[in-house]
Amino acid sequence: MAGQLINLILFLALTGCGVYLFYRAVYHRWLYMKLGKKTAVPLKGEGRWGEFLAQVFGQTKLLKDIRSGIMHIVIFYGFVILQFGALDLIIKGLTAGKHHLPVPGYGWFSLLQEITVFAILVAMGYAAYRRYGEKLARLKRGWKPSIVVFFIFGLMASVLFSLAFERIWLGMAFSGYAPITSVMAEGMQGIGAGAAHVLFMVSWWAHLAILLAFLVYVPQSKHFHILTAPVNIYLRKQEPAGRLSKIDLEDEEAESFGVGKIEEFNQKQMLDFYACVECGRCTNVCPASNTGKALSPMHMIVKLRDHLIDKGAAVTGKSPWVPEFAFGTGSAGGGKAHAFVPRSAEMPGSLLEMAGGSAEEVAAGAEASDSVAWRDPGGAITDIRPTIGWQKASWHQEERSPQEVELIGEVMTEDEIWACTTCRNCEDQCPVGNEHVDKIIDLRRHLVLMQGSVPHEGQRAMQNIERQGNPWGINRNDRVKWTGDVEGISVPLVKENPEFDYLFFVGSMGSYDLRSRKISRAVARLLNESGIRFAILGNEERNSGDTPRRMGNEMLFQQLCMENIETFRKYGVTKIVTACPHTFNTLKNEYPDFGLEGVEVLHHTQLFDRLLKEGRLQANYEVNERITYHDSCYLGRYNNVYDEPRDVLRAIPGVELVEMARSRENGMCCGAGGGMMWMEETAGKRVNLARTEQALEVNPTLISSACPYCLTMLEDGTKLKEVDDRVKARDIAEILEEAVFGRAGSAPAGSEGMAV
Repeated sequence: MAGQLINLILFLALTGCGVYLFYRAVYHRWLYMKLGKKTAVPLKGEGRWGEFLAQVFGQTKLLKDIRSGIMHIVIFYGFVILQFGALDLIIKGLTAGKHHLPVPGYGWFSLLQEITVFAILVAMGYAAYRRYGEKLARLKRGWKPSIVVFFIFGLMASVLFSLAFERIWLGMAFSGYAPITSVMAEGMQGIGAGAAHVLFMVSWWAHLAILLAFLVYVPQSKHFHILTAPVNIYLRKQEPAGRLSKIDLEDEEAESFGVGKIEEFNQKQMLDFYACVECGRCTNVCPASNTGKALSPMHMIVKLRDHLIDKGAAVTGKSPWVPEFAFGTGSAGGGKAHAFVPRSAEMPGSLLEMAGGSAEEVAAGAEASDSVAWRDPGGAITDIRPTIGWQKASWHQEERSPQEVELIGEVMTEDEIWACTTCRNCEDQCPVGNEHVDKIIDLRRHLVLMQGSVPHEGQRAMQNIERQGNPWGINRNDRVKWTGDVEGISVPLVKENPEFDYLFFVGSMGSYDLRSRKISRAVARLLNESGIRFAILGNEERNSGDTPRRMGNEMLFQQLCMENIETFRKYGVTKIVTACPHTFNTLKNEYPDFGLEGVEVLHHTQLFDRLLKEGRLQANYEVNERITYHDSCYLGRYNNVYDEPRDVLRAIPGVELVEMARSRENGMCCGAGGGMMWMEETAGKRVNLARTEQALEVNPTLISSACPYCLTMLEDGTKLKEVDDRVKARDIAEILEEAVFGRAGSAPAGSEGMAV
């Protein structure tokens, strides 16, 4: 009895200590997060619970990679089930085996526990194999990522040995309800009941110690996502995907705009830092990372988190590491700080270990130099290893105050900030609901609005938009010139046709770019053929502002936005159609923040799909092409328009539609978004070249798109690959135009003539 009392006292003391250390680690991180700007917390769950339950308990995002998704589901639900087993084991240890968890059908409960332990061991074995056997490039390797493997294997082993020794100690017979531990007990029958009792208690205490150590370790590692990810998913944005926050430029109390210091992020953005599980799925799909640019979305989040912890500890005086002697390497005052520092020397082994990477991976990243060295990936179209290697080699600790470290320049380099195409594939893949693009844009806003720092080509494009309303600097009065080239019809201005139903918002690409003008002409002819009354603003149209906003020039965007809205109101616009997904997204999802109300905004593929299904357009001519369709990021991931463009192509006789390996939600960016259309790529492989190569894998005769930016990038890609003589790139409107009107020498579908 005295032994049981001592056991209970020690149990309570150790458990209390573990819970207290866990609380301190979480509380200190909460204090760091409070340094950020306050953000509204939704008190009601309307519209949130469905997605929350699907992602947290259905693991829908994880299942985008089916193998690792199933593995994670086994571990996730396995640990949920094993919590009851842990309670059962605790009761047995505290009562000297006289009692167990009072559940009905205890035998079946025991069987479930053993099956669960076995399943978790198999899943963890597969997890270790993917990291160290397959060596997936997106997964970190080293002692830090391995800790959890040892924790979980230790926990499972302690459970099995505790239950096996219990069977020997209490003289239990072989049972089909405990097949694994019964076999283990049969193999250890040589030890006596007394020895088995002692070994049971050793295993029992080992299980408790590992469990509590894991509890303390969780908030001090990437496994903090166990707690923060569900909260992060619940608090996700409810507005349209990717809508950027509105800046009050007239706020006289604002000291700066954008984010130039870590504490200028809001608290929800900081929650993203803690939720990151470092799975690398974001980096694995990022067009910048895939083509040897500096940006890696995973490393961005991790670096921002490390910097927040460093600076938070320095500001609050509260160490992030508990117990500090076991986890921490510096004082709460912040004697050490993480930072990016370009170096040419070979990376020391200690830093390699801290980065969690191999010497080969660092070598792929240019030996910690100040830029990524792109190397031929050996036949693969894309390769994330150079970017990951560079990131690992460049991020390290220095003996200086974290408050001296600059967020822009030493945590996030300008090369990283300007490499983002804002495609949101990272966000679509993230299993914990992190939002990467808004952080990039906030950093750009600070660079542009506060520092006036922007790549030369981007600066020139924005100056041209400000002066002439288009990125080329062509006379703003030439915006309507394209209408003189439309075959057979006149394109009315809103002044000439005040009874119009649809405003055709042409955009700068469709108005000025010679190649994109063909799309505008095709749209105009098809709208006219359908009988829809439409009109354009002509020279009264302004740039939509997408380019300035994505490049961080919120001031110019708001000016253009308000001018366009005023014009819409002037002419009573209620419906808008546009051929540019960037314009479509901006008008549909961002203009309402500035007063645009009651206006339906459609992309031309949505309207054409509707007109074909209503019979107002007839695809009378065959278009005998093997077509692969490239999904525009701003049409697909931003607005979930995937089926309408494909339905238009399927409605055209003669078309054979084939899908690329990366399509729909996982389609790769063409490289033009986020202002990159107007800036030169100076590192790695060209994104549009990689995307064109992906399209060519399915042997198309024609690559289709529904975006003038994408079309430009894909046409350039076919020229770089020297296949433009046999593989063309065309907009869906152009293909449909051919199907509706035919071309010289073509014959209607089903006739005896040859269709081209």
